Amino acid sequence: RRTRLHAKAWLFHRTSGSSTAYIGSSNLSTAALHDGLEWNVRLSAQDNEGILAKFQATFESYWEEGEFEPYRASEIEQRRFDRASANETSSDATPLSFFDIRPYAYQQQILDKLSAERSLHGRWRNLVVAATGTGKTVIAALDYARQAGPGHPSLLFVAHRREILQQSLATFRQVLRDGSFGELLVDGQRPSQWRHVFASVQSLAGIDPADLAPDTFAVVIVDEFHHAASASYERWLRHLSPVLLLGLTATPERTGGEDILHWFDGRIAAELRLWSALEQGLLTPFHYFGLHDGTDLSRIEWRRNGYATEALSNMYTADDARLRLILRELAAKVTNLDSMRALGFCVSVEHAHWMARKFVAAGLRAAALDASSPREQRAEQIRRLRSGELQILFAVDLFNEGLDIPEIDTVLFLRPTESAIVFLQQLGRGLRLHPSKSCLTVLDFIGQAHRSFRFDLRYRALLGGTRDQLEQQIKDGFPFLPAGCSLQLDRVSSERVLSNLRESLPTRRPQLLAEARRLGRCSLAALLEPGEFYTGAGSWALLQRELGWVAAGAASGEPSEDEKRLGRGIAAGGLLHLDDPERLRWLVDQLRRPIAPDSANFDPAAERSWRMLLAQLWGSGRQHVPLADALVRLWAAADLRAELVELFELLIERTDHLVAPLDWDRTNPPPIPLKLHGRYSRAEVFAAFGLLNEARPFPGREGVFFDEAAQCDVFFITLKKSERLFSPTTRYNDYAISPWEFHWESQSLTREASATGQRYIHHRERGSRVMLFVREENKRGGVTLPFLCLGFADYVSHEGERPLAIRWRLHRAIPAAFVPQLALAI
Repeated sequence: RRTRLHAKAWLFHRTSGSSTAYIGSSNLSTAALHDGLEWNVRLSAQDNEGILAKFQATFESYWEEGEFEPYRASEIEQRRFDRASANETSSDATPLSFFDIRPYAYQQQILDKLSAERSLHGRWRNLVVAATGTGKTVIAALDYARQAGPGHPSLLFVAHRREILQQSLATFRQVLRDGSFGELLVDGQRPSQWRHVFASVQSLAGIDPADLAPDTFAVVIVDEFHHAASASYERWLRHLSPVLLLGLTATPERTGGEDILHWFDGRIAAELRLWSALEQGLLTPFHYFGLHDGTDLSRIEWRRNGYATEALSNMYTADDARLRLILRELAAKVTNLDSMRALGFCVSVEHAHWMARKFVAAGLRAAALDASSPREQRAEQIRRLRSGELQILFAVDLFNEGLDIPEIDTVLFLRPTESAIVFLQQLGRGLRLHPSKSCLTVLDFIGQAHRSFRFDLRYRALLGGTRDQLEQQIKDGFPFLPAGCSLQLDRVSSERVLSNLRESLPTRRPQLLAEARRLGRCSLAALLEPGEFYTGAGSWALLQRELGWVAAGAASGEPSEDEKRLGRGIAAGGLLHLDDPERLRWLVDQLRRPIAPDSANFDPAAERSWRMLLAQLWGSGRQHVPLADALVRLWAAADLRAELVELFELLIERTDHLVAPLDWDRTNPPPIPLKLHGRYSRAEVFAAFGLLNEARPFPGREGVFFDEAAQCDVFFITLKKSERLFSPTTRYNDYAISPWEFHWESQSLTREASATGQRYIHHRERGSRVMLFVREENKRGGVTLPFLCLGFADYVSHEGERPLAIRWRLHRAIPAAFVPQLALAI
């Protein structure tokens, strides 16, 4: 699937510690090492300890990665090896032999998200969005295989082509290890049992839905679900009542505006992000150039859906100044203009045809298409583009989705595109892999934007992260991109985008007040993303009070000191990471009660859960308020409690991964209200272990503590240590080797023979446990990051001392969504 591993590097371990690495062009052969003129670098552990350590860590990560498999001599393995090395694909509907199909990491992420949608939110109508070539059918088959039911639940799989149905049936048979599974309903073939049916939509069109009971199929899977807006799909979807409906598509948005998300409660259940696909080598890397075009769009009329199209089109076609800039930049940025195959996205039909005429006049082979173009004309122009007869096609939202021209190597954004979905769809037209191209060239022409236009939507869809992180990325020149990708904004474009970021979002309190008054009484989510709001805007409850939106009977006037303090605690963003739905629902139920609960009646787990919350509200746990007093003061702040309820309900709705109880493997587990794969602050973990109360001060920033009562070592691990926050003696070497194993270095002075070292190494024999909490970095966007609870781990082996480099085996695998964050940062 990807370029094969072709590392020319060798690491020789020596028990003396004087290990040696050779990096260069040599194969490990006599001719290469003795006779050939090769170029190599020799590194020794004494002089290059850090490089050798990273060398070894990188190799271990590759070795444990699922894509690399051990070869064992057998007839089955030999056939697999022969097929892989010959890069052949069998055309048989049924494979000759079965072997286990394991999902790639990105596929497992999607499967995990589907589990969360169903288990946490009870949503059994799910849409999966992933690019062509990412194995959506494999995901569907693996998802189906884990559904309960004798002999597998009844299934209807719908696609629009026979070839897709045959490949899908073969995939399901392979995953289920059942060569007789499923029947085809296509091109005259009809099923006899009607239990597991793979049907073309054309064949279904010839059947009256009334002939089948609505509950005939427990599971319905529709491939290329974006076609489901058509009548042939619609009547079957309305008739059937499956337990589970799964839609697969590369694009959730139709050009004609037809809605497909209404089948899924308006939600996309799981989506393969562009970054993940690029890092997996599933898409072509892009070279993006943001170029100022000299236009001033700030005075163009702004409507509900963006710029007034007619005015924008008139500006772009008024003279040739912008055209000359586009032609000049195209010639400068595209290596071979003659062989270019490009798409240009325009603002209007007039703009598209004007651009085509001007390009032809400039000597380029160009044409234009729009929604009114006859089907035959579209097909002919696409054929000409693919063959190289045309260099560029100009279009108006015509090729946002559904176009499969892998040869496209250049994309021109000739109009401002605010919609993140449309931007990614248009970019995606050129990201398909093809032997004729090594990268996609993207030219985005940027003018002086209207203050209501939001550049952050498109770039955050591309890069992820918060608005503050995006601003920092732009200032730093986008240092964190997948291999082979580049993203460049010229000086003027960079200044314009940064200025737009600061002006377009109401993040300061006066701006928020003005925006809220414009919107009228609304929810926090309607005003702004919580992650954006809680970055200096203060408390939502207190802002509503200032706006005069306070409900009848609630407090009014200036906030009390307790309200200010609680407001600061909420506004600090220290609650946004909460992701345990069970605990959040319990807190919502408690906070809605009219009278403060009596702390004297709390069981230990409830008491600790309250202390976890109050540690975040009352100064991050560093300043303590007695529990009973803190609860009374919280209940007196009715507006602040209402804000917490609104925030917690929003967090429940947005939880996208599963947490699980910790396996203490005891008859009477300790009352520690933490969950496996939940996220917690350091103060919350201390409170959960009962180490944070009126009698105990905040323990500080220790990386490790041992709890006598639970007989548990707790490690707080930050992977990216900055020079400013960590001294050389605390710059440890920590990373996930694989989803099951973690490499950790102890404090710098820990020796093997010390009591601490012996406790780590022999913890199982002594009846104690080790629990890992990990985060990528200390702070992001000014907000302290929480730790992910990886749960319990067992000692495997260690190397060296002062520090000890220990390999831990986790009891439960790291969820696929978190693995890229915790793996080795090369």
